[in-house]
Amino acid sequence: MFGNVWKWAGELRRTEKNLGVPFYQISIEVKKLCDDVTYWIANKTFPDDEIAARFHHRLVFIHLFPNGNGRHARLIVDILLENVLTQPPFTWGTGNLAAAGLDRKKYIESLVAADREDYGLLMDFVRS
Repeated sequence: MFGNVWKWAGELRRTEKNLGVPFYQISIEVKKLCDDVTYWIANKTFPDDEIAARFHHRLVFIHLFPNGNGRHARLIVDILLENVLTQPPFTWGTGNLAAAGLDRKKYIESLVAADREDYGLLMDFVRS
């Protein structure tokens, strides 16, 4: 992830995309997400894996960057799992999620289902 990266890597997007919150709301939505996750953890609102999966979904949905949002969100979620929730990182399927293929298709389908508040596919995928 930290090899050959774009010159703009790490900079929040400044334009609208076909998905994600309006670019001017990114910081607000990330703050709300972090507050929600802090609450979920403190109050044991969901099991640890579901907290991490919901965090991942929302972070991808916010769409912080022009590109690389899934990779960024997977890395951050694994850090949350290992360092805060003291759980093993997710396996995220067994294939390359950046390349077209069955694993990427399942990953995208699970995120679309989560958009409808159905986290079942995502919960199944993250530990597959």
